[in-house]
Amino acid sequence: MKIAVISDIHGNLPALIHVLDDIQAREIRQIYCLGDLADFAPWPNECIELIKTLNIPCLQGNHDQWIAEDSKIVALANHSAEEARDRELAINHSKATITLDNKAFLKELPFQIRLDYKIAAKRWQILLVHAHPDSNNKHLYEQEPDETFAFLLDREQVDALIMGHTHYSFVKEIENKWAINCGSVGRSKESTRDASYLILDINEDRIIPEIIQLDYNKWSVRNAIKDSEIPDLYAYFWDAK
Repeated sequence: MKIAVISDIHGNLPALIHVLDDIQAREIRQIYCLGDLADFAPWPNECIELIKTLNIPCLQGNHDQWIAEDSKIVALANHSAEEARDRELAINHSKATITLDNKAFLKELPFQIRLDYKIAAKRWQILLVHAHPDSNNKHLYEQEPDETFAFLLDREQVDALIMGHTHYSFVKEIENKWAINCGSVGRSKESTRDASYLILDINEDRIIPEIIQLDYNKWSVRNAIKDSEIPDLYAYFWDAK
């Protein structure tokens, strides 16, 4: 049995459509989303509507929470004053343009999803979070010591911990268990900027994770951001190699 996990759409409708088309072509029927549907590209409402239309179970990411609750934006320590200003402008643009219905949808999203799959005689426990089991503003990178992930897997009593948030994908096998970041659909920070998602092949004897990365028309996204009220900083992001 296969499931797909997507995350960090960030208002990028072309990337989302491309990924969903790829999942459909692979005949994978179960899709889960780890959140951050809005911010930094011009189609937050369209992305939310598509997730709703397809009934994809979705978590509340940190950006979703800031928009839904109109709460204080958590600053990033590595940002310059200019970056911090533009980031706040971009998020406030989403707050101003999200429909009331979509804002209500974001507010009702859960913090985590636990999956319990029984394959023949085997039970697999899988925990989906946006960023970290304790907080949507914590980062877990591949460079973390294995002991960090082993502790969380043991504490949460799961066979796999699947997350997003950092926009960097990774797969780590730790003591026959898995810590996986599915990367970002709409705003990957990896060198190619390709749309990234996870396929999890769940069998009786093992779990097989695969990170899928897809090229798509990123130039159209760049130009759409340039033509919007979102700061140009987020268009220049697509120029990076």
